[in-house]
Amino acid sequence: MPAFLRLQVFRCVTWLAFSILATGAQAQSAPLSDDEESAARRPNIVWIMSEDNSKHYLKHFDDSGVEAPAIEAMAKHGVTFDRAFSNAPVCSTARTTLITGCYGPRIGTQFHRRTQPATLPINVEMFPAWLRAAGYYTTNNAKEDYNAKPRLQPWDDSSRKASWRNRPTPDTPFFHVVTFADSHEGRLHFPLEKLEQSTDFDQATVELQPYFPDTKLFRYTAAFYRDRMSIIDSKVADVISQLEQDGQFENTFVFYFGDHGGVLPRGKGYIYESGLHVPLVIRVPDNYRDLVDREFGTRTQGFVSFIDFAPTVLNLAGLDPQSAGPIDGQAFLGPNVTAAEVDSRNTTFGYADRMDEKYDLVRSVRIGDWKLIRAFESFQPDAMWADYRYEMLAYQQWKDRYETGKLNEVQSQFFEPRQPELLFNLADDPHEVNNLADDPQHGDELIRLRQELTTHLKATNDLGFLTESRMLDVLDAPVENGKALSDEIATYIDTANIAIEPWEEASEELWATINSGDLLQRYWALAAASSIAAADPAAKGDMAADTTFAKLVRRRMLDVEPLVAARAAQLSAILGLDDPRPVFQRVLKQTQSPTEALQIFNMVRQVTEMNEATYPMNSKLFSLPFVPDSKGLIQQHLDHLDRP
Repeated sequence: MPAFLRLQVFRCVTWLAFSILATGAQAQSAPLSDDEESAARRPNIVWIMSEDNSKHYLKHFDDSGVEAPAIEAMAKHGVTFDRAFSNAPVCSTARTTLITGCYGPRIGTQFHRRTQPATLPINVEMFPAWLRAAGYYTTNNAKEDYNAKPRLQPWDDSSRKASWRNRPTPDTPFFHVVTFADSHEGRLHFPLEKLEQSTDFDQATVELQPYFPDTKLFRYTAAFYRDRMSIIDSKVADVISQLEQDGQFENTFVFYFGDHGGVLPRGKGYIYESGLHVPLVIRVPDNYRDLVDREFGTRTQGFVSFIDFAPTVLNLAGLDPQSAGPIDGQAFLGPNVTAAEVDSRNTTFGYADRMDEKYDLVRSVRIGDWKLIRAFESFQPDAMWADYRYEMLAYQQWKDRYETGKLNEVQSQFFEPRQPELLFNLADDPHEVNNLADDPQHGDELIRLRQELTTHLKATNDLGFLTESRMLDVLDAPVENGKALSDEIATYIDTANIAIEPWEEASEELWATINSGDLLQRYWALAAASSIAAADPAAKGDMAADTTFAKLVRRRMLDVEPLVAARAAQLSAILGLDDPRPVFQRVLKQTQSPTEALQIFNMVRQVTEMNEATYPMNSKLFSLPFVPDSKGLIQQHLDHLDRP
C-alpha cells in the first residue's frame, strides 16, 4: 500500500482512538506516585529563566564570565549542573521540550517561528496540567511561546501579574515560572553610538571566542552582555527575597537556568556548545533536603537536558513521571534518583531547523567530550542571512570583515560551506573550530557517534525529514503519523546520509535515488549531491563533467514537485551547469503552499549569497499565486533580495 494511503488509514484508526481517549483526558487525575508518603509531601518549585544565554557568561561556570552572588549563593545550598543542555538553540523549540519532556522533531515542534502549532501526542500534556490536577497552583510570568497547542489547561494564571502570592490558600503548593528578558538577543541590537558608553565589565579583559575578530565592537558587545548577566543575577535575588518574605524559601526548590544558549554571534540558533550548553543551578530547601541524594554545594558532570526538566519537577512533587505519558526525558532529582546514576549520564541530542526565515536542518549528539554535528544542508554556510540576527552590529561587522578579506581561517569558517559532518573533541577544542571528521585517528569516534545519532533520528521518527510543508499534513497527530511513516522517514535519513559516504560509493547511489519515484527521496538525494559538491572539489568536478549526471539534474529541474525542482536548480547553480532563475520563477508561481514557497526562497537566497555576481536576483523576478503577509517571513526574503 502506498505511504499516503497507509497514512490515511492510520489516521482514521488514530482519530477514533483519540476521540475515545480525549473524552476521558479531561477527567484524568494527575499521575500519582505509588509512594503515598512521597505524594503527600509537596514542595513548591520555582523556575527562574534568563533568555538567550549559554553557560559561558557566568564566572560560576566559566572563568571569562561575571560574578553572580545570588546564583552562587543558590549553588552553595544546592547543586550545580556543569553539563546541562537545551535540546534546541532557540526559544520556542527549546521551551517545547521544557514543557512536555519530548524531543521537538518527534512531536512536530522543531520550527521557529511555527507555521502552525502541533497537537500534542495522546496522553502528553504540558506538564503543569498534571500539577494542577494534583492540587498545585501553577503560574507563569509571563512568556509562554511553547510552540504547541495544549489540551488540558496548564496554568492557573499566565500573565504579567501571575504570582504564587495569588494562590487560594497559604497551604496550597505552587509551581511558578518567571522569565527575565534582560539578557535577550534584542538587548544587543544597539546603535553604534552605544560604544561611546562605558561597561561595568572591563572590556580589556574580555576573552573573545577564537572565531571572532578582536575589534572594539566585539569587545564592547561581549562586555555589555556580561553586564546584562549581572542584571539577571539581581533579578534572581529579587525572586529569592520574595520567597523569604513569604516564609516559603525553605519549602521551595529554586531552579535557575538559561532558556537556551546565546547570544553573541554563532550562539543562539546554532547547535554548537554556545547555542546549547546552558547554566543550571538548583537550590535545595532545608525542609525537603531528604528528597535529594547530594550534598549542598556539590557539582555534577552528569548530562541533563531540557527533556528531563518536566519529569524532574513531577518527581519532586511526588508524582510518577512514567504515568505522565510517552515523554523522552528522565528525572535527575527527587525520590528514587541517585546521584551516582545521574553522574553516569553522558549523552545529549540537539536539533536545529528553520529559525525565522532561515532553513538549516542540523542534528547533533554529544557523548562525554566528543560531539558530532550533522549538517544536512551543509552546502549553505552558518552565516545564511536572517533579518533578526543581522540587526546586531557584531554580526554586521563580522560579515563585512569576511567580505573584505580581514578574517583568518578560523574566523572565516562561519561564512563558508560546511562539511556534512563536524566532529569535535571538546576537551581540547571547547569552541568547536577544529573538525576531526576527516582525521583517520578519530575514525572510531566518528563511527560511534554517527551510529548513535542515526539510531536516534530513526527511533524518534524525526519529522524534519518530511520538510516543513509536508509535516503540516501530519500535525493533527504527529507522533502517531510519524510511526506510520517510520519506514519512509528512515529511507529519507539514509538518502540524506549518502553525503557522508566516499564519493566512489556515493555516486552510484545518487544516480538511483535522484530517479526515485518518492518525491522526498529525490529531494534528499539532491541535497546530498549538493553537500558533496560543496565539500569536495574533485567530486564537484566529476559531477559537472559527467554528461549523464548533468542530464539527470536537468530532468529534475523539470520535476512536477516544486521542492524537488528547486533543489535541482540549486544543485545546478552549485555545479555551474545552468541558470537556476527560470526554475525558481516557475516553481514559485506554481506552488500553492506558503510554507513550501518559504523554503524555496531559502534556496533562492543561498544561490544569491554564494553566486550574486553570476545569478543576480530581485523581488521583481518572482510572482506568487497568493499574496504574502506584508510583515511575514516570505516578505523578508523579498525585501532582502532588493537590498543593495
